[in-house]
Amino acid sequence: MSTRLVEAARNELTELREPGYQSRNLVIRLAAKILSYVFHPLFVPVYIVWFLISVQPYLFASFTATEKLITILRFFIMYSFFPLVTILLAKGLGFLESIYLKTQKERVIPYIACGIYYFWMSYVLRNQSQFSKEVVQLSMAIFIASSLGLLANIYMKVSMHAISSGIMIAFMALLSFTQPDNYTVYLSIAFLIAGLVCTARLIVSDHTQAEIYAGLFVGCLSQGLAVWADGILP
Repeated sequence: MSTRLVEAARNELTELREPGYQSRNLVIRLAAKILSYVFHPLFVPVYIVWFLISVQPYLFASFTATEKLITILRFFIMYSFFPLVTILLAKGLGFLESIYLKTQKERVIPYIACGIYYFWMSYVLRNQSQFSKEVVQLSMAIFIASSLGLLANIYMKVSMHAISSGIMIAFMALLSFTQPDNYTVYLSIAFLIAGLVCTARLIVSDHTQAEIYAGLFVGCLSQGLAVWADGILP
């Protein structure tokens, strides 16, 4: 991918990012867009907690069916609904030019706002004893990832899709090491989804390979830091 400066409105210079790879096959592009929407960073945390409740019910052994549903709704509200509403409000107020956050500058407000939501969620879950340490560590990893993503955004437009994929991979790897069940299939599926999503972002976005790999690194690192932090915090 290359970049060049173009003259924008009001005689201002703006950076135009030219993607290095864009498939001309309409079917491939459509599939890439669908993957980008289905596995959007706003939905991945909800998918993970749904997986835990459905596949690993002993992590929620003390929860009733209603409480499990409420847990999924809580994750949806904090990780999907609130961030989406924030982006839409910022767009409506003129702080963002697009809801797709195509520039580094446009990503600052969502990163900060989501960081507040994610910190509150991790704080609440950590202080509610009925939630397992795995769920707490996941919530902490998401908050740490939003913070590291904000810092990385200073230097490059790191892929948010890749960050969420990195968290998913690292979290599944963590479960495979700490849980008695065989997680080989689930970990393989996580790698497959991450590979498909990251490839899709290269096809239908203007991300570079470096921004994709950086996002995966940030996601994996955040999960590792969350496990470490959970072990030293009182």
